[in-house]
Amino acid sequence: MSAHERLSAAISAAKESGRPALVPFITAGYPEPKDFIATLKDVASVGDVVELGIPFSDPMADGMTIQRSSFIALQKGVSLKWIFDQLDSAKGEIDAPLVMMSYLNPLLAFGYDALAERALAAGVCGFIVPDLPFEESDDIRAALEAKGLGLIQLVTPATPEARLRTLCEASRGFVYAVTITGITGGDAGLPADLTNYLDKVASFSDIPVCAGFGIRVPEDVAAVGKHAAGAIVGSALVEVLERSEDPKPFLKALLGS
Repeated sequence: MSAHERLSAAISAAKESGRPALVPFITAGYPEPKDFIATLKDVASVGDVVELGIPFSDPMADGMTIQRSSFIALQKGVSLKWIFDQLDSAKGEIDAPLVMMSYLNPLLAFGYDALAERALAAGVCGFIVPDLPFEESDDIRAALEAKGLGLIQLVTPATPEARLRTLCEASRGFVYAVTITGITGGDAGLPADLTNYLDKVASFSDIPVCAGFGIRVPEDVAAVGKHAAGAIVGSALVEVLERSEDPKPFLKALLGS
């Protein structure tokens, strides 16, 4: 099984067990770099897939919570190389497959071939790159797929149908269905027309669809889970970590357990 197939399998297994897959997001190295692996282990013990945010100076798709966590992690010296080194030190100890969410610059600076090789060795199965247009993704996609890694595409309610089909066909691991036209961390709740949108994305995709942005409470996870294979929870979890609380009870509560 390739790395990106591990992502699909983990999400599908959760859905087949009668619940949506849970994909928690954490900013790597936040709030304290020394606690990164311990925090990751806790989150991975509940989540089916874990999304690791790579700190970046201008995270344009993220709201204030994740911007703040990224800024603090950068101030404390967290880098992509440091993250890989930490993951190497915990090889075989993380329960869930990992996805890295990164803006393009850190990946470009690292070098795509080196990135793919290092990621595979560290247990990373795929990448989400929110500022990389599909039309400019051939080089990184080729490097990742050569190692069995996935480039996960994002779609939104504003994505035209023809492009939606293209992005679903190109995505590996899962399709990331953004629930709103905006940034992460909003508290306006999920949009009323979410059902039709998620059903449409799922009808175009041969791999699981996970929905993210604006998912904060168990009711959100349950609502998303009726029409998508998984729910991605980011800002609400980062706020839990910001308050120095244990993430496990929060994540278990999202699943109603």
